[in-house]
Amino acid sequence: MTNPIKYATLAMCLLFVAFPCTAADFFLKNGDKVVMMGDSITEQHLYSSYVEAWILTRFPAWDLKFFNVGVGGDNATGGAERFNRDVVSCGATAMTVNFGMNDCGGPGSNFDEPRYSGLIKIKEFATSMQKIADQAKAANIRVAWCTTTPAEVMEKGPSVLPYILNLEKFSVAVKGIAAANGNALFIDQFHPFVAAIDKARAANPKNRIGGGDVVHPGPPGQTLMAAEILKGMSFPALVAEAEINAVSRQVVQSRNCTIEGLTVDVVGKIAFQQKDNALPFFPGGDAKNILKWAPILNEMNGYHMKVSGLKPGQYEIRLGGVKVAAYSAAELNTGVNLAAAVLAAGPIAEQVKAVETAISAKNSYFHDRIFCGVLRAGGVPEFMEMTKEQVETKRATAFNERMKKMPELFEAIRKTLVIQAHQVEIIPLSVQGQ
Repeated sequence: MTNPIKYATLAMCLLFVAFPCTAADFFLKNGDKVVMMGDSITEQHLYSSYVEAWILTRFPAWDLKFFNVGVGGDNATGGAERFNRDVVSCGATAMTVNFGMNDCGGPGSNFDEPRYSGLIKIKEFATSMQKIADQAKAANIRVAWCTTTPAEVMEKGPSVLPYILNLEKFSVAVKGIAAANGNALFIDQFHPFVAAIDKARAANPKNRIGGGDVVHPGPPGQTLMAAEILKGMSFPALVAEAEINAVSRQVVQSRNCTIEGLTVDVVGKIAFQQKDNALPFFPGGDAKNILKWAPILNEMNGYHMKVSGLKPGQYEIRLGGVKVAAYSAAELNTGVNLAAAVLAAGPIAEQVKAVETAISAKNSYFHDRIFCGVLRAGGVPEFMEMTKEQVETKRATAFNERMKKMPELFEAIRKTLVIQAHQVEIIPLSVQGQ
């Protein structure tokens, strides 16, 4: 079956690579409090945590705070109803909205029913999304409107079924909401995800890219989601760039980093101290499986090194005394992207792991103790035989008390983002071990 869904993903990716964005272009700004609203796909804390980690490591000096308010089984109607409780209460200045999967009716829907496949359900969806837009505008909150991802059919056969075609209609509705509200930011996750599914199935019909179930992508699929959200926000790909001339023993260029103490010894070993203004990021675990179908790691992390004037041969790259990569003189002369290498071993890899751990601790506390423990459930067991007003008073007291711990958790993240200079060595393999 030919996939009837059309998209312009390649052109968007080429634009992203060819014209690198800057901090001034980026949707989020220093000082933002960012709320990420959605359904169970959001509540999994996968794509939301990846977006958070990518942004914090790219802007480690910024004061940014992220809150996940995803609710399993929710839809746009529920999001509109809980806007004040879940978004305004966090002091949001910016937010992402990611609904559509449940609004469409679910994979088990009867596609012949107009309520699910016709205009009625889409109209309900658009009405609820507009209610979110109105509340965001009243609260002066900037919104990034995200389409949902497609369902990934797990069984044999075509990748596009009626439910997925219906999801595309909801994606069009999201674009309409963004346009109707002052050309607010629209982010298309749906079509790039379909493109990756098609690419994988063209290689082998048994391939599945998401790593989760039909509706809920696992780490690979949610890494793709995070990347598309960031691209839609004009996220800057550049981490740092260093160019060295081995013959003149000079730093030709350094971007978003400082280089000091450059030396080139008699056998051609180059050494210097490099301090970056940002860190590369890519999720750990099996998220890397998405790289077979989308070159996200290098696309989202420009950690470049170029060394000219080297004698022919192989050279080892060390950071902090740890080997991270080896390249030929010709490759280094052309320029290499070290992002994958430095995220696999060495001081940068260790720091990024610490950032992820601190983010996870903050998100777990907020979700368990505040969002589920107070905002959604009340948070205290003594609610029996109380009036509604008494319940809300106790809820507010519990919320305020538990929120007092959040600055400590945000500070723990900030401490992991302090970047130190590291020793870089470029060693001819013939002198390795000397």
